[in-house]
Amino acid sequence: MSAFIRLHPADDVVIARAQLMSGAAVDGVPVRGLIPPGHKIATRAIMAGEPVRRYNQIIGFASQAIAPGEHVHTHNLNMGAEKGNFERDYAIGQDVKAEPVRKQASFMGYKRSDGRVATRNYIGVLSSVNCSATAARAIADHFSKRNNPAALANFPNVDGVVALTHGTGCGMDTEGLGIQLLERTLAGYATHANFWGVVVVGLGCEANQLNTWLAHSSLREGDTLKVFNIQDTGGTRLTVEKGIALIEEMLPRANAIKREPCSAEHITVGLQCGGSDGYSGISANPALGAAVDLLVQHGGTAILSETPEIYGAEHLLTRRAVKPEVAHKLIERIRWWENYTASNGGEMNNNPSPGNKAGGLTTILEKSLGAVAKGGTSNLQAVYEYAEPVTAKGFVYMDTPGYDPVSATGQVAGGANLICFTTGRGSAYGCAPSPSLKFSTNTALWKKQEEDMDLNCGEIVDGGVSIADMGQRIFEMILAAASGEPTKSERHGYGQNEFVPWQVGAVM
Repeated sequence: MSAFIRLHPADDVVIARAQLMSGAAVDGVPVRGLIPPGHKIATRAIMAGEPVRRYNQIIGFASQAIAPGEHVHTHNLNMGAEKGNFERDYAIGQDVKAEPVRKQASFMGYKRSDGRVATRNYIGVLSSVNCSATAARAIADHFSKRNNPAALANFPNVDGVVALTHGTGCGMDTEGLGIQLLERTLAGYATHANFWGVVVVGLGCEANQLNTWLAHSSLREGDTLKVFNIQDTGGTRLTVEKGIALIEEMLPRANAIKREPCSAEHITVGLQCGGSDGYSGISANPALGAAVDLLVQHGGTAILSETPEIYGAEHLLTRRAVKPEVAHKLIERIRWWENYTASNGGEMNNNPSPGNKAGGLTTILEKSLGAVAKGGTSNLQAVYEYAEPVTAKGFVYMDTPGYDPVSATGQVAGGANLICFTTGRGSAYGCAPSPSLKFSTNTALWKKQEEDMDLNCGEIVDGGVSIADMGQRIFEMILAAASGEPTKSERHGYGQNEFVPWQVGAVM
């Protein structure tokens, strides 16, 4: 097996499979100095200011002359004077292909009365504002399998009662973008297929008024949605007692539902990558992309997100847009982010984290080119804003931040009933009410954090397993998880603390 990975014949760099010492031969070039695993080595002389290519795409510009065999990283590669705003060929629709022949696969899901299908059967407790979070958690804690195992003993078809609370809901413009995003997110969760029913607890005087939220969201109370305020109920104790009583009324009806065979077209997967490294775009991300293509062939839906982490690679998506307006909406969201970061004194290249850089990623361009691989090769059917209901089938895009809990929260609000999460540095993420599968990009991570990882895609880097084969394994894991097979994060009890609606605007 070669000591390096060359991704494209035209690339200026190759990637180290393992740590390389000075003098080792790489692509016929002697290595200069120590090269960590997953990091880049120059294969030719690169002059200062020249673009550097990986995936046959520009990942940055040499900040100084780089000799063949040298380590290419933050000390000699950056976004350049153009700050990444060099011209990219959006070639709208150029790579659109014929829709694939439909395939049939099934999973064991919960059919809802409105035709949607759930992968889990929870009851949720939401807070309208941070001030009601403690009461909401106390209600859910009463039904905790750890604290009170008898509470759900007679309801085996109910996966649990979970509290999803947050740190906002007041101190904000009641007509601004921030509260619009919060209202949309809460509405998406309140009506999510994976919840049989939801109780929403408010304080009473907050900016995010429950009655206003119901009206703006075209929702109303019924058997599966109950809302009330602490101030109206008479305090914390009475609020908790009321919430418990409401859920006890829901439980028998929620438990009456059983899993049954359902088409894979009812699976909607949110695609995430966190703690990315130099292998992300080589192993786990393209393998997940292969699984996405399979899911699309079976009529399902996959949501790519994290706009700051597709920046510089968005032209690979516009080429797959089925309509010009789809591509233009994506470009408009990119421009919004450029203005948003600038107004806050930042720039898009602030995104790569210290962990990303330690793992071999140097610029946001390089990170983004690997991140978009999660989206496979299917046509881009639609672009959505944060937490908007996803109604299109196939491969779609949702505008979200790159911060994983915030991004996944938007995807679940949009209807994702399962999350697939790749990581190279490690992750301890989980999601409720939608299960989350986590895939390691390298075997070293798998060995260190196997209890948190569901699959080791590092076998691709190690050799012997193809991207297509790994994609098939991921697709089969998606069907199994959707059918009720617990994910690693579910076994650890993750999910309630990872609900993080996107906060924008001034805190007043």
